[in-house]
Amino acid sequence: MAQQTFTNDDFLGKGWSFPPTFNITSKSVEITEKELDIQKSLEILLTTTVGERVMEPKYGCNMVDLVFEPLNTTIKTIMTDRIKTAILYFEPRIDAQNISLDTTDETEGLVLIKIDYVVRSSNSRFNFVYPYYIDEGTEIQIITTNTQVA
Repeated sequence: MAQQTFTNDDFLGKGWSFPPTFNITSKSVEITEKELDIQKSLEILLTTTVGERVMEPKYGCNMVDLVFEPLNTTIKTIMTDRIKTAILYFEPRIDAQNISLDTTDETEGLVLIKIDYVVRSSNSRFNFVYPYYIDEGTEIQIITTNTQVA
């Protein structure tokens, strides 16, 4: 049996890529690991609704509840708190240092969620930016036609 060697960042883990991607030639599942695995985990955490996972019913952020809400100070505080709480409970590999919301494209229905975090074991600093659309279907183009009624 071959000896398995470990590096200092193996503790960061690895898992299936999201969305799951299958490699036909190697007959395997694509894997993400280390820092990329943490970023994918944050993306999954932010897009999961609480109760969506049968085996982990408390996992997620419930950001869908905030779609179509007016983007005032209360909603921004709720968003930040939900993200901070979800990271605290479900991403033990990192410490969230700062969570900020960039609302410069608010009129376009877009809020950029920026998470500055430190990987606990290596003390490495990273940031993660996630686009959150406050209006579903903002990419839909409305086509109007001029019709005359006789």
